[in-house]
Order: sequence, then structure tokens, then C-alpha cells
Amino acid sequence: MKRALPAKIASQLYAAAELIADRGLEGTRMEEIAEATGIPKATLYYHLEGKNAVLEFLLEDFLDLIAGAVAVAKDADGSASERLRASITAQLSLMLEHPHLCRALVGDLGRATRLPDLAAALDAAFLTPIRELLEEGARDGSLARFEDPTTVATSIFGAVTVAGLSATAGARQRTAADAATLSGSIYTMLTLGIAGISPS
Repeated sequence: MKRALPAKIASQLYAAAELIADRGLEGTRMEEIAEATGIPKATLYYHLEGKNAVLEFLLEDFLDLIAGAVAVAKDADGSASERLRASITAQLSLMLEHPHLCRALVGDLGRATRLPDLAAALDAAFLTPIRELLEEGARDGSLARFEDPTTVATSIFGAVTVAGLSATAGARQRTAADAATLSGSIYTMLTLGIAGISPS
């Protein structure tokens, strides 16, 4: 995959996200990507090896956005618990702001996790920061101590990702402004559970 894309071509490639999200990668042809993006097919093949490389570029770029937003939330002031909620909100905000990228990511998440570069990007974007917050929370007393914080971080990613996908695919189109409400529900479930015990 050729990563040194000219800025103009990189920006045009985002138009392929809706196409891939709607049809899936297997149901999308390079001719259709060329038509949707306005990039000549020959130019696409010059810079990218095929439609797999188009999806990889889109997903890696989206994960870079998530990584930046989550890093800001993680490094802010406050307890680990407060920063965990802010990190959840950060991911949801981007998913709702870029619904087609979100659906393309989730639709081909299995493919993404099998690609070393994308698996590493996913880990850096969300899993590692959340695991570190869980460990910090155990130290500052704002979160429980877990024997396997990596598995817990993966579970949180799953909850956030599925909730975000559901929000982008629902009958009522959600926007980034809804992220705080959604993250509040997820955060409450994560910290209080679903046993019906009210917060003190």
C-alpha cells in the first residue's frame, strides 16, 4: 500500500466511504470508487494497489482521528474515571461526525484486525489509552482494579463501537452533539452495571 498520497487525492478518497459502507468492500468495484471520488481509475491504481488499499487508507486515517481525540481526553485534568468518560465521548463524537467511515470500519472490522498496520493503529487509537486509564483509575481509586485491563479495554471498545454504529444506522440521524448523551449511558452501564443499584 502506498501511503504517500497527494493531499488532494487523499481528500477525494473520503467520497468512497459511503459507497463502501453501503455495499461492503466485496460489493464495490474500483470503477465505482473512481466515479464516486472523481479520481481517474489509472490514478487510483498508481497510488493504491486496489480497493483493499482504499479501505485501509480510510480506516487508518479514521483511526488516526480517533487516536488524536482520545489522547486529548486522556491527558486532560481530572480523575481517571472522568477522563474515561471523556475518551468514550471523543470516539462517539467522531463516529457520529463521520457515519460512513464508521460504518465502513465496523463493516470490515474483521479485515482491519487481520492487517498488522491497522491492528496496531486500533490498539494505539483506543485500546492502549483505555487500558492505561483503567490502570490509573485503579491507582487513584476512581475505578475498580482488574486482573486483565486489556480485556476490559477491548470490551469497552466493543460497547462504544456498537453503540456508535447503531446510532449512525438508526431511523433518527444522530449528530456529534448526541455523543455526550450516548456516552453517559455507556459510562453508567460500565461503572454501575445493570443490576438496578442506584448511585449513592
